[in-house]
Amino acid sequence: MNDITAMRPAVPDWSTVTAEELIAYRDAENRVRASTAARVITGEPDPGATISWQQVALPGRELPVRVYRPLAAGALPLVIHVHGGAFVGTAAQCDWVNSHLAAHLPAVVISVEHRLLDWETPLSAAADDGWDVLRHVVEHAGTWDIDPARVAVFGESGGGLVSALAAIRAKRAGLGLRAQVLVNPAVDVTSTAWTYDSTTQYADTPTLSVALLRFFQRLAIPEGADARALSPLYADDLNGLAPALVVVPTADPIADHGRRYAERLQAAGTPTRLSEYPEAGHGFLSMPGMAPEATPARAEIIAFLRECLSE
Repeated sequence: MNDITAMRPAVPDWSTVTAEELIAYRDAENRVRASTAARVITGEPDPGATISWQQVALPGRELPVRVYRPLAAGALPLVIHVHGGAFVGTAAQCDWVNSHLAAHLPAVVISVEHRLLDWETPLSAAADDGWDVLRHVVEHAGTWDIDPARVAVFGESGGGLVSALAAIRAKRAGLGLRAQVLVNPAVDVTSTAWTYDSTTQYADTPTLSVALLRFFQRLAIPEGADARALSPLYADDLNGLAPALVVVPTADPIADHGRRYAERLQAAGTPTRLSEYPEAGHGFLSMPGMAPEATPARAEIIAFLRECLSE
């Protein structure tokens, strides 16, 4: 643990950080998160799945994705995963949970290395990346050896927001999803994001603080943009969406985001399960080496997806 701590860059002052400082910080931090040394925190991948990087050709860009394949053959279910972090983070930090999902569902899990937020790249870019990869893989199901009738989305933190938006867009586009899994999702980027009890109670936790949240919102929504359009909590119609599992660590400034979104989904008639993990902190699922709650949460996610993706 101490070796990993020494490897990590100093966290900048989010109220004054410059573009150059942000890029330097996230590049250094992502190198650590993707390293084998970090697995003492991020967990060891399941040997029952292969892991590789691939490029996806999307309109106007190519995007890297991290692909987890089980040993099983044939057209398998698809899980599109979106990692957390918003302006820092990499799909490689989620190898533990995604490789286990791939091996034990079994399924092809594709984690989107979405564009990270900065002063030139708003949240809408990451949202488009999640949706475009989902649509592309489903449309090219034969190339990816997946069953387009058995598809789920799965996201953590900011990736939970991207996945929730993808589920809403899938319904509008007529793309059938079987399930959505949202782990500590940040589903409100409007001014009401600061009004929740959990934000006050857990304003300065080791993995997420209000200062960092305010910086995230500043990058996410350019001046004049509609924050509600990128806040699933304020979506007009949540009826008829894929069944949802909303996983909420309780010691998290945005715990109430997940709770309120689960309430809205349930009120709209979308089958929804809210599962809370007492004393777990934000981002716990990507840190099984430090958060014992990650293992039962992973088991719950696998069981939920297995049920939803069964033939």
